[in-house]
Amino acid sequence: EIAPDADPPVCKVLDYGKYRYEQQKKEKERRKKSQSMQLKELRFRPRTADHDFNFKLDHAREFLEDGDKVKAYVQFRGRDIIYKDQGMDLLRRLIEDLQDIAKIDQPPEMEGRRMTTILSPHKNK
Repeated sequence: EIAPDADPPVCKVLDYGKYRYEQQKKEKERRKKSQSMQLKELRFRPRTADHDFNFKLDHAREFLEDGDKVKAYVQFRGRDIIYKDQGMDLLRRLIEDLQDIAKIDQPPEMEGRRMTTILSPHKNK
């Protein structure tokens, strides 16, 4: 119906198959535009070398530029747990290096034997 209040009511005759096809196309386009954000993980150790850190930093930058969130964590194994300060320094350095394209969703904190932080991309790409 186009104008149900008119006398007599006005209706538009159309091909229902074509109408359904157009609706499906619109729905598909809408789903494509609202792609879900994925959570990518990066694992570090307390004594991760500079080159390895920079390599993972580049990956984190790519993930954030693609619009994904990044969960970076430092895994402490065995007696590594005494190096919590090195783990915190590592995550702070990561946050500092990515602050131009990311914001902190969750600041660095201990979860069992892991120190975790979550970064998400800025809205304005």
